[in-house]
Amino acid sequence: MKIGMRANRPFIITDEQHGQTVLNAKTVLEALHMPAADRQLGSLETFAPQELAAPITAPRQIFAVGMNYRDHSAEIHITLPKVPSIFTKFSSSLAPANVTVATHGPETDWETELVVMIGKGGRDIATADAMAHVAGVMVGEDLSDRAVQFENDNPQFSMGKSFENYAPVGPWLTTVDELANLDDEVITTTVNGQTMQQAPLSQLIFKVPDLVHYLSTVCELQPGDLIFTGTPSGTGVGRNPQVFLQAGDQLRGQITHLGTLNITIK
Repeated sequence: MKIGMRANRPFIITDEQHGQTVLNAKTVLEALHMPAADRQLGSLETFAPQELAAPITAPRQIFAVGMNYRDHSAEIHITLPKVPSIFTKFSSSLAPANVTVATHGPETDWETELVVMIGKGGRDIATADAMAHVAGVMVGEDLSDRAVQFENDNPQFSMGKSFENYAPVGPWLTTVDELANLDDEVITTTVNGQTMQQAPLSQLIFKVPDLVHYLSTVCELQPGDLIFTGTPSGTGVGRNPQVFLQAGDQLRGQITHLGTLNITIK
């Protein structure tokens, strides 16, 4: 199932132009947890991508994973992690998939990522059971102000990545049963039509079950929690010379069968 939020109601996506409102649910998670036979659906409607809100706007926890692709770790000269390297993006930075973002400095960078939404919470979740705790997956952009991130000798990730609208997600949530093999999905980032990042999810160092297990050994995961799983090589900070987003740029983040983020920089 592909399901988003439209006009403050869950909206089941039948294709990229049509969908149906779930009339008797208020959130994506409520609609997903409801037996299919109990969902009251509205008539088939045409929608525009701009009408979709973020699939969730106030998760209790947002986890993000650094250096989770070998090539990205190499481009920023970081030793490969032994365990997942975790930070947070604060929930006030969440934004929908189609959004205009104001930069807060001259070194704003892109990081397109697979984002996981937790559907069933818990602690000490076994790796083998982890996917049963996943509500679905979507595209996310971990926008990053590198000047803030690297202002100290020791990087400060969360503050540089939590400005207003620095966490676009969506355009909808896709349940994993829709995907033949998550590893085959490909992340692509373009800036003004030029491809900057492109890599299959098979390059993840720590896969989704690994991350769910690891996080749950420390934190109690809650339904609606988000996990930004990391970005591949091709970031602006890793280029020589470095390249950053400028006013007027059109940033697109895409994962093959999960949809596209369309971000205008101002």
